[in-house]
Amino acid sequence: MERQIDRKIAIIGLGPRGLGALEALSQGAKSRGRRLQIDIFDTCACPGAGPNFDPHEPTHCLLNIPLRDIHLRAPADLDVCSFGDWTTPTMGDDAFPPRADLGRYLQQRLAKLAHTPSHLRITRVPETVERLLRAENGWQLRVGSNSHGPYDEVLLVPGQPPVRPDDQLAEWQDHAAHTNAELAGAYPARRLQAAAENWAGHRVAVRGFALSSFDVIRVLTLGLGGRFSDDGYIPSGKEPACIIPFSLDGQPPYPKPETGDINAHYEPTPDETALFARAVFEASVGSAAAAKALLTDALTPPVQRILSSLAPGTSDTAIRDWLGREWTDPGSQETAPSHETLTQGIAMADGSIPPTIGYAVGQLWRKWQDPLRQGYNPATTPPDTAAILVGFDEGLKRYSYGPPVSACRELLALIQAGIVTVDLAKDPDITLTDTGWGLTSGTHTATAEIMIDGVLPSPDPTKVTSSLVSSLIHDGYLSTLDKLGARTAPDGRLIDRNEKPVPGLSLLGRLALGSVIAADSLHDCFGKASSRWADGVLRRID
Repeated sequence: MERQIDRKIAIIGLGPRGLGALEALSQGAKSRGRRLQIDIFDTCACPGAGPNFDPHEPTHCLLNIPLRDIHLRAPADLDVCSFGDWTTPTMGDDAFPPRADLGRYLQQRLAKLAHTPSHLRITRVPETVERLLRAENGWQLRVGSNSHGPYDEVLLVPGQPPVRPDDQLAEWQDHAAHTNAELAGAYPARRLQAAAENWAGHRVAVRGFALSSFDVIRVLTLGLGGRFSDDGYIPSGKEPACIIPFSLDGQPPYPKPETGDINAHYEPTPDETALFARAVFEASVGSAAAAKALLTDALTPPVQRILSSLAPGTSDTAIRDWLGREWTDPGSQETAPSHETLTQGIAMADGSIPPTIGYAVGQLWRKWQDPLRQGYNPATTPPDTAAILVGFDEGLKRYSYGPPVSACRELLALIQAGIVTVDLAKDPDITLTDTGWGLTSGTHTATAEIMIDGVLPSPDPTKVTSSLVSSLIHDGYLSTLDKLGARTAPDGRLIDRNEKPVPGLSLLGRLALGSVIAADSLHDCFGKASSRWADGVLRRID
């Protein structure tokens, strides 16, 4: 006979990462004969999808992963098909699906989990937790004047919570509040699209030139009725007069290889992957200098092998020189104008020109994200080493997290149509005007009445505005790594100010960057981090 429910667990926030953790917990509880009460505290209408994959978002906001590369682990005892089998049958393996489609799929997985296992009782509480209080019999969750609990275990899955604005953004917020200038966020995209209905003929600047800017540009064009044809962009007449993306380096991200055949050129061999995995493990527990040397040695031979057929004549020395500069100053090696970088990236992705060293390194690094996490995340990494490894990974995201080639071609067509300009893309001087913002870069100037913030905030918990996170810091339960995220143990438990794991209190995701690496990946949500957390919970319960 199965045991009665004997443990209560709270999950604060959910989304894909919380769903992955919940699925791992369900599978482990069933194998141990445990029955659990799970309370999910999430105000999102579709908690399984979360805000990033909200099913109500516009369908022109795409994933940055082709269908062929989406493999989300699911419990063997849960009747769940793969996303590829679930999605539109006519979508090819090289297509980049809408994020909303993935959100609907994840929401269905949550529904199946909630209604299928007899060993879990799952309740959703659509409320915001403001504070956690530790008592002898477990954790109490405060919601206004009410209290929930006690809970034996609490998992925090905060995603990217709101943060205090940086100095520039704070100044712009004040400026917009006292003038006719308009400041908007990139997300939710449907809210941006509704606001943009009134922006015809206005000039719009976009702070940030990474993946979010591609969503913003599609919202301001396709979302307003424009369309693309073989001859270029066909406007609807509702678009802004001009869209002006900019960033510190002014460089757009590089697209991923267009087809499976081109992508296969960058596939590492099993031996190369095994050597890399061993190098990551050793790098994660050593000094920063040792980490650089280990990973440089692991990357150089496979990059040279790849380039020997695609870009003959690339020397070992050239690859090591490129990696050496990348360790110290990520992204500084791309100095071409934005338009040239965009066209070069498209040509490398469709195979019409040989890849650069950077493109080859980035695509190889993309394929090694799983062994990177598997070697780094369970380790206790020295702070200086964590900073150098996380910085290297974050810098290579301009290649490894790139958009579809189709999105880059659309951007090129919009530049040719005069809808988008990249003349001010590189770190323009920005002044405040009576009607908005003035931008200057070299001999180019422009004014914008609307500014869209598309910059992803840092994962520093001390900048988070949530009362829950700030109270955890105040109470000493949450400590941080210098300039990175929260300190967590390999199983996700928070490390307190006394450097001890906090009993029954865990955090997974981007807010723990530094303790973990490559946490922005969808696949990481359903990977080993979730399994380690679930195993730790069940071990402590047992």
